Amino acid sequence: MRYFLISDNTETQTGMRLAGIEGVVLHDRQEVISAIEKVLADRSIGILLITEKLASLCPEMIYDLKLNRHMPLVVEIPDRHGTGRTADSITRYVREAIGIKI
Repeated sequence: MRYFLISDNTETQTGMRLAGIEGVVLHDRQEVISAIEKVLADRSIGILLITEKLASLCPEMIYDLKLNRHMPLVVEIPDRHGTGRTADSITRYVREAIGIKI
């Protein structure tokens, strides 16, 4: 099982490469969707890392992957400028996923 990174900046890609994680640097929505589709076609990729900025370009696709697919595990990571998440993002995600307010 391999990791794969979809990043919006070369610094994140370089850091992940040093850890042995392959990836691409992209900037627009269509490129991101195309890269995710390639990842889904590659059964050897078990974990998809994607920067929060790029995940925000196609949130419906990311939510669908998280909620309806077992593989790959999708992990949104902050970029070099920090996180763009709101304080209740995990609570909101759980509420959307299972319909329980915590």
